[in-house]
Amino acid sequence: QVQLVESGGGLVEAGGSLRLSCAASGDIFRISVMGWYRQAPGKERELVSSITSGGIAHYADSVKGRFTISRDNGKNMVYLQMNSLKPEDTAVYFCYTLATTRGYEYDYWGQGTQVTVSS
Repeated sequence: QVQLVESGGGLVEAGGSLRLSCAASGDIFRISVMGWYRQAPGKERELVSSITSGGIAHYADSVKGRFTISRDNGKNMVYLQMNSLKPEDTAVYFCYTLATTRGYEYDYWGQGTQVTVSS
């Protein structure tokens, strides 16, 4: 089993910044992809950003130029630096990983952290 624990959410004014962190722990052989999804009320969960073990990052168009993803492979951690936040960024943000444990690759999800951006 793999556990993901997020931190860093909160309330911020439009234009402000937040940094999300996510730590993966457990019976991990290898982590290939780590990333962040978000889900706003009444909307589907959407991919915000992801990063491979080699550092190749992907961003949703809505956050390009404002958000930066990074990871520490040695610590099994992923970070999301969110700048120039907008009210439409308000959502629950979920950490995600594609990890190999006991010979099989699975998706794992964190419990989510609330990000609220006031106008």
